[in-house]
Amino acid sequence: AKRIVFHEITKPAILKAVQNPRLINLSVVNAQQARRILDRLVGFKVSPILWRKISSGSSLSAGRVQSVAVRLIVERSQEIDKHESSSNFAIAAFFKLKDEETSKTVLFKADLSKKQKDRATAQAFLESCKNATYSISNIQVREGKKTPPPPFTTSTLQQEAARKLYFSVSKTMNMAQRLYEAGLITYMRTDSVSLSETARGDISKQITDSYGKEYFQERKFKNKNESAQEAHEAIRPTYMDKPTVEIADGQRLYELIWKRTMASQMADAELEKTIAEITISTQQELLKAEGEVMKFEGFLKVYNESRDEEDENEEPSTEGMLPPLAKGQQLELNEMLATERFTRAQPRYTEASLVKKMEELGIGSPSTYAPTISTILKRGYVEKRDKEGVKRDYRLLKLINNIISKAIEQENTGAEKTKLFPTDLGSVVTDFLIQHFDQVLDYGFTAKIENEFDSIAEGNEDWGKMLKDFYAPFKKDVDNTMETAERISGERELGHEEITGKRVIARMGRYGPMVQIGETTEEEKPRFAKLKADQSIETINLEQAMELFKLPRVLGEFENE
Repeated sequence: AKRIVFHEITKPAILKAVQNPRLINLSVVNAQQARRILDRLVGFKVSPILWRKISSGSSLSAGRVQSVAVRLIVERSQEIDKHESSSNFAIAAFFKLKDEETSKTVLFKADLSKKQKDRATAQAFLESCKNATYSISNIQVREGKKTPPPPFTTSTLQQEAARKLYFSVSKTMNMAQRLYEAGLITYMRTDSVSLSETARGDISKQITDSYGKEYFQERKFKNKNESAQEAHEAIRPTYMDKPTVEIADGQRLYELIWKRTMASQMADAELEKTIAEITISTQQELLKAEGEVMKFEGFLKVYNESRDEEDENEEPSTEGMLPPLAKGQQLELNEMLATERFTRAQPRYTEASLVKKMEELGIGSPSTYAPTISTILKRGYVEKRDKEGVKRDYRLLKLINNIISKAIEQENTGAEKTKLFPTDLGSVVTDFLIQHFDQVLDYGFTAKIENEFDSIAEGNEDWGKMLKDFYAPFKKDVDNTMETAERISGERELGHEEITGKRVIARMGRYGPMVQIGETTEEEKPRFAKLKADQSIETINLEQAMELFKLPRVLGEFENE
């Protein structure tokens, strides 16, 4: 039997495939078998250990990729719990200028790049600026460019659909599957960014016809990852002359793919960035005002890529224009502010940022991201929820008309929307697996295994030997853990009950996380209370635990009683 291979459902692609039949590529089959067997070994050998050793009413499972994904979420959550916020003060000055043409007064902002470490130094800086004069010492105008992103791969499509359309990873894949089955896009499980010759010809025609030839710039994108499955192209529309489709709900995803594909072959956006340096007569430090003007839109006419909040932490963008300024010009200060800013922990993962992290670490493949996330949610190791922010005071100093005033303002902090939180069960299972199967949960090991599968697919490695090398040490760990590991409940001691002096512990029980007063060995039975949805074994304290046992307790209302 011969096979034909095609990656887009179009007439030319299928005819070309029929003309080039081939035999089954056994190296690829072997790689698939190795992946399947290794995943079964990990799942089938480790899951029964979890059933025996962890007290929980739910069906537990472990997996080569899923357990590592849970570990990422658990570790990020632990980092957030340990994070101690420190603060510094950011200085910003607002200058007013009269616009000659309209006679209106315009305000523009300049920042001090050096942060002040505490309130005293911030106040001293503002004191030194009383009666100061301000003038522009230097103006730099730099030409800048923005280059379009490459066309979509599975992971970048999942990330961008989450950021722009608020789709979950599985919704994106279901929609993409429907578009693919309707023959509207190429195959949606790929980690390649390359486009076929036919596609590039199509796109160039579409750009030239729609926007003019100055907007077209041919680009060939290369994968950073050498072992990327180049068999599939990037995800793109099958026919570029169709900017929209008639599929309910799939329309928005299709448009996103169409725009990104167009943008990938368009000219750079050209910008002009202006940086004005402002001297303060009483200070050595300089203030900087930045602004940028778009000279030529290029690919931005069609598409602008969104950013994750992780990236937004790094550098705020400084768009917006500055009024006309000249070197040596004297400026009038409207006000200067010193605002207290707190350091932030890394944000929790969203589905999309988890996929991005897994891809960076080389864990899993385009076809496993969505099912992995579904599995860890279904197993109850991770939950997707919102977290309310808390109000926090921050201090503000203002210099206006040479008078410094102080104020305390409030901001909302720590609010999270549809983020992935580890459950107590997820934390307990992860700790247990790291203790007994550190090799399987090691990020580097998981990525190395992926590379070995690629190597088998290329015919450079023997799949039987690869599995033997993995299985011998793994089997030892399995047997050893089954025999010697103690049953665990993720127990954490909170203190002692005031009246009876009995031990109070938070732990996993058959029906989930709970608090227990007293021991099972004592004559009197221990008392139990289930944790509330927003409480966790890791963070609950004695006072909150005792609150759960308070009686009488209002359960609700019945006939207004």
